[in-house]
Amino acid sequence: MNSTTLPVRGKISKKEVRKLVFEKLSGALSEFKAGIKEKKFSRNLNKATKLFAADIAKTISKKEKIKKPVKKKKVTEKVEIPVK
Repeated sequence: MNSTTLPVRGKISKKEVRKLVFEKLSGALSEFKAGIKEKKFSRNLNKATKLFAADIAKTISKKEKIKKPVKKKKVTEKVEIPVK
């Protein structure tokens, strides 16, 4: 498993999701890091990742619970035509 990807199966905790989101956001926002102090940047990034991680963890757990609907077989009715 790569450090920036979600596991294929199994539950994932909010803490693990938060770490993954933090890594991805810090990489994406690295160009803005130069204009802001490191401590302020990481603190604001932590606040944002907490918000995102809670929702992401919920949706992942919901996807695991959802089962695929069972396909029903089509019932074909035989209609007899009266023979004269």
